[in-house]
Amino acid sequence: FPSLSGNDNSEALPESIPSAPGTLPHFMEEPDDAYIIKSNPIVLRCKAMPAMQIFFKCNGEWVHQNEHVSEESMDETTGLKVREVFINVTRQQVEDFHGPEDYWCQCVAWSHLGTSKSRKASVRIAYLRKNFEQDPQGKEVPIEGMIVLHCRPPEGVPAAEVEWLKNEEPIDSNLDENIDTRADHNLIIRQARLSDSGNYTCMAANIVAKRRSMSATVVVYVNGGWSSWTEWSNCNARCGRGWQKRSRTCTNPAPLNGGAFCEGMSVQKITCTSLCPVDGNWEVWSEWSVCSPECEHLRVRECIAPPPRNGGKFCEGLSQESENCTEGLCIQDKKPLHEIKSQNIETASDIALYSGLGAAVIAVAVLVVGVTLYRRSQSEYGVDVIDSSALTGGFQTFNFKTVRQGNSLLLNPSMQPDLTVSRTYSGPICLQDPMDKELMTESSLFNPLSDIKVKVQSSFMVSLGVTERAEYHGKAHSGTFPHGNSRAFGTIQARNKATYIQNLSSISARSELKTTAIFGHLGGRLVVPNTGVSLLVPHGAIPEESSWEIYLAITQKESSLQPEGSDVLLGPEVTCGPSELSVSSPFALTIPHCAEVNPEHWNIHLKKRSQQGKWEEVMSVEEETTSCYCLLDPYACHILLNSFGTYALIGEPISDCAVRQLKVAVFGCLSCNSLDYNLRVYCMDNTPCAFQEVVLDERLQGGQLLEEPKLLPFQGNTFSLQISVLDIPPFLWRIKPFTACQEVPFSRVWCNSQKPLHCAFSLERYSPATTQLSCKICIRQVKGHEQILQIQTSILENERETVAFFAHEDGSFPAQMGPKAFKIPYSIRQRICATFDTPNAKGKDWQMLAQKNSINRNLSYFATQSSPSAVILDLWEARHQHDGDLDSLACALEEIGRTHSKISDITETEMEEPDFSYSRQNGL
Repeated sequence: FPSLSGNDNSEALPESIPSAPGTLPHFMEEPDDAYIIKSNPIVLRCKAMPAMQIFFKCNGEWVHQNEHVSEESMDETTGLKVREVFINVTRQQVEDFHGPEDYWCQCVAWSHLGTSKSRKASVRIAYLRKNFEQDPQGKEVPIEGMIVLHCRPPEGVPAAEVEWLKNEEPIDSNLDENIDTRADHNLIIRQARLSDSGNYTCMAANIVAKRRSMSATVVVYVNGGWSSWTEWSNCNARCGRGWQKRSRTCTNPAPLNGGAFCEGMSVQKITCTSLCPVDGNWEVWSEWSVCSPECEHLRVRECIAPPPRNGGKFCEGLSQESENCTEGLCIQDKKPLHEIKSQNIETASDIALYSGLGAAVIAVAVLVVGVTLYRRSQSEYGVDVIDSSALTGGFQTFNFKTVRQGNSLLLNPSMQPDLTVSRTYSGPICLQDPMDKELMTESSLFNPLSDIKVKVQSSFMVSLGVTERAEYHGKAHSGTFPHGNSRAFGTIQARNKATYIQNLSSISARSELKTTAIFGHLGGRLVVPNTGVSLLVPHGAIPEESSWEIYLAITQKESSLQPEGSDVLLGPEVTCGPSELSVSSPFALTIPHCAEVNPEHWNIHLKKRSQQGKWEEVMSVEEETTSCYCLLDPYACHILLNSFGTYALIGEPISDCAVRQLKVAVFGCLSCNSLDYNLRVYCMDNTPCAFQEVVLDERLQGGQLLEEPKLLPFQGNTFSLQISVLDIPPFLWRIKPFTACQEVPFSRVWCNSQKPLHCAFSLERYSPATTQLSCKICIRQVKGHEQILQIQTSILENERETVAFFAHEDGSFPAQMGPKAFKIPYSIRQRICATFDTPNAKGKDWQMLAQKNSINRNLSYFATQSSPSAVILDLWEARHQHDGDLDSLACALEEIGRTHSKISDITETEMEEPDFSYSRQNGL
């Protein structure tokens, strides 16, 4: 054999050796193609039989024999020699080779007969690039459309295998005939389904590494489709011209994943005419017929003038009449008719009856004249006692009515007098209409009957401001201030009495809660001060070159809306107008409410009063409708409307867990007796307007708010309310007997939506030296919540600490017009609307704007608007009229990804900024 020592590989090995008996070598194992991974060498092996020697040749050159590792064995069946040889190939060897083809090796085996050559095995360095040649791209496709995601994996040796992931889970196309992943690494979904929405990733891998492509988001959207029209409703007019309607909903299918909302109207109306019922009427009587043998003649009439139609009533009365036709001279049964005496007897009876009736009428007339003259003679006292039930049996309340408007002693006619001395109360003292106790102490003003004593007949009766046994004596002298009552005004001097009463009598009625202003094309905002009621008219809602006087008012008299069953009025009755004004875009009306918002416990409705005075339901707050929109916040409801009128919120409790938020407050003032002190506890709806009504009443009475009001959740569980006075300092104060605890029935609290509930307590000092009062007022619902009001006040006027009636006075700007009324500058608002109202966005952009502003339901209302974004911003303006929290709006825009600059200072004079920017101090 030639020498293979050293590096001398130039000498060729002989192709054969001298012939000898045997066979040529047969390769039992030939070298395979191999890949070098990183820096690890690979092993090539070769095995032949019979073989005396085996050597490797790489790239045409023999490998040194020292680099070979050989093993020799004997085949047991044939007895021939078997040889197996190994060599290592390193990364360096492959990289140093620069031939026109890949690095290759083959082995050559010798036997006595000759040589044999194996196949050539290629050796390559394995790798996989990092970057995909093509990443899959996200798509939005309609349902049942085709989805094709392209993927070209990174370059690599060996070529990378591709696998698809959906939401990080491998996709097996063998399990889903709708998916094909065989076509050149691409993913094909033949018919898109909603379940095919997700994030798709292309995975490439070979023996070296794995690579992930960028994820592609696939959204399968559903464009909305109209349902079938409902049947036409019945004609709304029972008689004459009316209308009927039918509706359809965008639910066949409903738009999903940003799909387009249905185009067209959801409601159709047509006119209809109902036939009016016509009552029948008699025609004129016919002529009398000829006289019959029975001495009678007849006449007839028919019900044809007109005849009854369409369910009208038939004529009432007889269709024929008969009478004697010979004036009694006709002979019947051989006797003249004028001899029948019964007729004469009836005539005499009629004369007696009519005479008696005439005498009765004259007697009644004389009695009426007498009563009238007596009432006129008594009118100088200003009032009449019209209920004397207090004189019989159990003691009850006197009722009084006013008589003359010109009387200087006349009380406020809009308020019911509270006769502190002249009446006692059985059961809980809960007054609906409080009046000043000091004025009422001169109760003989009302001239009660002389020498009549009224006694307490119940252990739980209360006498406010008097001793436990109230008595009335004497008569008032005409033309003078009444006297005779031992409990006088106390420290109020006589010369100030008339002035004090005159000031009260000059208050004819409480000032109306109403605000008006002139509005034009720029829009503006109306606010009823301290009530939580406001109206926002957006820019452009009123046509150009026109202006209207718009008003906003709260009904203070008892509402004409009477809830049915367990329904309750949750806020004030609000009127906005004029009703004839038509706006091109919806205005925002804000009405406060007292419900603890929870759709599982409340079903809240918006109602509107028609021109005939009837209340009609507009919508339920949770209802999906395109006519108007209601957004319920914890303490107010913001309503988008297109027509002005009178509106109110009605709550229908669904369960006993429904909670009505009450505000409890306590007021106090000195009574007519300087040693007495009155505590008045109010339970009212937790709305600013209800609290303001109490404040106005107390200001008239000189009342002082003693403690910050607190909230009491009142549950609809039919349990009553208890109010009690606790921890009164002993030896300094005492409370009148049996008045420390008062209980109010559930129905009176729950359904009492018109007037605040008022309970009074009467305390008495033992000594004028006591100038401080410290106690607790406990208001609790049986099996419910409770609140404790800690009272710590001074009795002396100059030492009192004033508790603010309102934490936020908004009365300084009841009306704002133009740009000053809005938190968002107009130019910024225009750019926001232009950005989010793009036609090709499939509604996705403004819907996201709504979602970021916590508007998640009834989006179909905004889809019907010409600019959904503008209406969403109007709703934002209504919700943030007090805080003006522009940061939240700015953050919402940034989250959507529509803003590209950081929040910076901008005022209305900086509206030319090219990007959206915001300021915490100056607004958008």
